[in-house]
Amino acid sequence: MQPLVEHELRESFGNATEAELAQLSLPVRFFVTEWAHLDAFAWRDPRIPARGYLVTELDGSPAGVVLRAAATNGSHHRAAICTLCHTQQPADQVVLFSARRAGPAGERGDSVGTYMCADLACQETVRLGRPAAPSEVLPGVHELMRIEGLARRTRAFVADVLGSE
Repeated sequence: MQPLVEHELRESFGNATEAELAQLSLPVRFFVTEWAHLDAFAWRDPRIPARGYLVTELDGSPAGVVLRAAATNGSHHRAAICTLCHTQQPADQVVLFSARRAGPAGERGDSVGTYMCADLACQETVRLGRPAAPSEVLPGVHELMRIEGLARRTRAFVADVLGSE
């Protein structure tokens, strides 16, 4: 992902209202992010816990969506899978997030939903491969496939919300 500054990030949200943009709180890690290692940037709003944000690149430009988390009702005794990173976790760590569609469809109340990691840390999760051996400096084929799959599914979800498929 290309490095972003705050105003570029705020301008990237295609489904956000003016009020949502005014309330947007950036995480501290935004200012120290190594953008070259990411395909997307996502976080939960520290001041509004039910709100999340997801930004990726579509056609070389940043594209973001505002997310709303459903109430958590999963059990830590059951398993669930994040739709984006395909990681199996306890069900209370996977949440249904919805995003209001951009444009007239969103004004009518249309939205898109999918199950995601509750902490929106999919980018980090897929990069947590097994510890590398001293002679192994590159990620394995399995890790590279997971990273590419996450990037592809993230772009497709954001494009669907923004109506730019």
